[in-house]
Amino acid sequence: MAICHIKMYLISLLTKFLHFLPAEFSHLVAMKGLKISNYLGLLKLLQSKIKSKPDTTTKDMTRLVGKVGLAAGLDKNGDYIDCLAALGIDFIEVGTVTPRAQKGNPRPRIFRNKKDKSIINRLGFNNKGVDHLVQNLKRKKSNIIVGSSIGRNFDTSNDDAVNDYLYCLERVYRYSDYIAVNISSPNSKDLRKLGNKKYLDSLLETIKSAQDRLSRVHKFVPIFVKISPDETEENLKTICNSIIQCKIDGIICTNTSIEHSHEDGQGGISGAPLKEKSTTCLNYVKSLVGDSLTIIASGGVMSASDFHAKIEAGADHVQLYTGFIFEGPKLIQDIIDLNLDKLKT
Repeated sequence: MAICHIKMYLISLLTKFLHFLPAEFSHLVAMKGLKISNYLGLLKLLQSKIKSKPDTTTKDMTRLVGKVGLAAGLDKNGDYIDCLAALGIDFIEVGTVTPRAQKGNPRPRIFRNKKDKSIINRLGFNNKGVDHLVQNLKRKKSNIIVGSSIGRNFDTSNDDAVNDYLYCLERVYRYSDYIAVNISSPNSKDLRKLGNKKYLDSLLETIKSAQDRLSRVHKFVPIFVKISPDETEENLKTICNSIIQCKIDGIICTNTSIEHSHEDGQGGISGAPLKEKSTTCLNYVKSLVGDSLTIIASGGVMSASDFHAKIEAGADHVQLYTGFIFEGPKLIQDIIDLNLDKLKT
């Protein structure tokens, strides 16, 4: 056990050296390095024998509790599922993918601030397309829970957006353990307007109908809607009511926030500065939906205590992104250790 911890700390130390490189390039280097290490069998030496694992009887996120996962954006195309699974995480959300491959917004588009442990991103759904993701989902060897985040192409209007979501849903459905409907990215023009009642009811009704149809042929795969932390309480009521009325299975709370004055300009902020805003949104959503929906929390989880604060605020599961970027696999191990300590007390 001690050796495993030492190796986790060493990898986390290496990740800090990568922070001296340009953000998007260092991310690519880190992920490629993990993939090579996994191929060589080195990551197997890191796996803790006592780590929390997904239940063997079910991979249904609506029936599980207290899982720690990686948020969408870290592995946009499902290229790194097996090597990330080897780090001891409970689930991974891949994507966001769109029907057609797209380059995203111009570079530079990711900016790290080590002082306040934040990241500004304005990526814009850069991805290789849904069919590339499907091939990776088919090839993965790990049995880890995998969610697929879906969106619309940048040149698809909101009036036609439902067709993009439906196209992606139908392709990833049978290969995913849950599906996240991303209507909250701040980096795709007008995407957040899909949270307005004008579009949302029709979008969710179509998605629910497709889920019912596909579940009769394949397994049941729960649907989650990823929401913005910048919504007003009135808008959150509208969104939650629509989700409940359309019998969608859960909410991911939250995406990044555009309410900041960061020196690197526009984009969604994540990391420590998002924690309070995201948790306030989580608290309010929980007060609206109670136990009727499964909630996955994301936003500002930089430590094991942050993980449990999200659980106490009403989350069923918690995702990491910026905390993982800054702290490396050590953060995963810290959360696992704290979970084990709580089980003993």
